[in-house]
Amino acid sequence: MPDERNSLSHLTEGEVRDLWSKTYNREGKPDWSNISPYYAEDIVFKDSIQEVRGLDNFKAMCMRLTDRCQQLKMHLPSVVKGPDCISIEWEMTMMFKRYPSSTLYGTTKLELDEAGRIQRQRDYYDLWGDIFGNIPWFAGPYRRFMRRKFG
Repeated sequence: MPDERNSLSHLTEGEVRDLWSKTYNREGKPDWSNISPYYAEDIVFKDSIQEVRGLDNFKAMCMRLTDRCQQLKMHLPSVVKGPDCISIEWEMTMMFKRYPSSTLYGTTKLELDEAGRIQRQRDYYDLWGDIFGNIPWFAGPYRRFMRRKFG
């Protein structure tokens, strides 16, 4: 029988939102320890730039993100929960030491295993568009290039 304390299947959308919101503390440095128990040991994470397998590798990836940023803030406008997946719309603002802050807009799909733990996580976002859009001298040329080449 699954341990309900570490299962997302019994949580409401509001509880999922609260749980993920607590990941980002007052100083803006994230602490994933409150959501780590909800991940399966064989988690598969994928986003625009990488695929990570296994909980230890996932935690290491999260720490690399934390180390790169002076502050990291997350806003969750929407959480939708189905029987075996959860979709989260998010806005993540990364504040760097030497570069302008960048806000990424994206969504996450969490697929749950039979025990209600996160088996797969897929993050969708426009990494380059959101980052380049925050660089004043580069934003215009980048957007013109994208319109010319991709419509």
